Amino acid sequence: MAAAMAEEQEGVNYASVVFKANKHPPSEGKTEETVYDEVKVQNGTTDQAADAGFLEDKRANNRRRHFKRLACGLGIIAVILLAGIIAVCVYTATLSHENERLEEIQKNHLTNLTNRINELSSENENLMRDNDNLTVQMSNLTQNYTVLENKITNLTKENLNLTTQNQELKSQKNILTEQIQEMKANNVSRAQWSIDAYCPKKNDERQCAACQDGWKHKKSSCYVIHNGGDDERITWEKALKNCTGKNSDLAVIHDEEEKKVINDYSWDSSGTDGYWIGLRVKDGKWKWIDGSDLAKSSWIDPPAEGRCAISVKNKGWKSVRCDKKQRWICRRKALSV
Repeated sequence: MAAAMAEEQEGVNYASVVFKANKHPPSEGKTEETVYDEVKVQNGTTDQAADAGFLEDKRANNRRRHFKRLACGLGIIAVILLAGIIAVCVYTATLSHENERLEEIQKNHLTNLTNRINELSSENENLMRDNDNLTVQMSNLTQNYTVLENKITNLTKENLNLTTQNQELKSQKNILTEQIQEMKANNVSRAQWSIDAYCPKKNDERQCAACQDGWKHKKSSCYVIHNGGDDERITWEKALKNCTGKNSDLAVIHDEEEKKVINDYSWDSSGTDGYWIGLRVKDGKWKWIDGSDLAKSSWIDPPAEGRCAISVKNKGWKSVRCDKKQRWICRRKALSV
């Protein structure tokens, strides 16, 4: 019993020593074993069993601390790994979403570009069609302008010709006015003038003739031969007007007999110096001033523009320029007496 109590007392003392050791950490430079030895020395105990139990507890405590540290490290590592995985997942998801967004933007942009290209292509086709239409319109306008310009040129020429003709008509009007005034002054009527012209008085008696005084009578025609000098010769057009003013025309010939009459009246003519007759080239043909065609082409050279016919004594008819100055022969019908 005493022994048991002694053992209990020793155990109590050991426990108190251990408790005191736990409350006071070992001094710097001292290990737990040193502290324990010092305690044992102080308490005077050297029990081997107590030593073994202490060491076993110490080892257990060390293992627990080691496991705790290992568990804590592993936990920290797990937390770090989990955080890294989460971060990678978040980054991957964000990157995937950004890529999808970029792809969508690129797709939309490509679609917009394609639509814009199609619109521009359509506009370009429309512009090309408009350009073709404008080119055609421009060509038509150019042609119309050319036609109008030619018409204006022709109208200008016609206006000049009309102005010239108007001046000539005014001149003829003035001449006729003077003749009328002269006839009125002499108190001579047209009928009286015709009577005097065809039935002049001789010895207070009138003797009528088929042609006027100064005109040559051949069958049913009267002829007057203008055979003045060089300064009195005129062009074909002026010769025609002169004959018209005499109520006659340049000689028109349709048969051999009349051709011979004109030949006989073509006095002192030779070469290309002759008398105008009423024949000229018009529309590529020889035509008489009465509108009829030349019946016998063998009577003169082939037609050429700007050419008129003259009668040459014993040489027939010659083709010369209409603006050349020649003598001329007028013809009209004779009166029946």
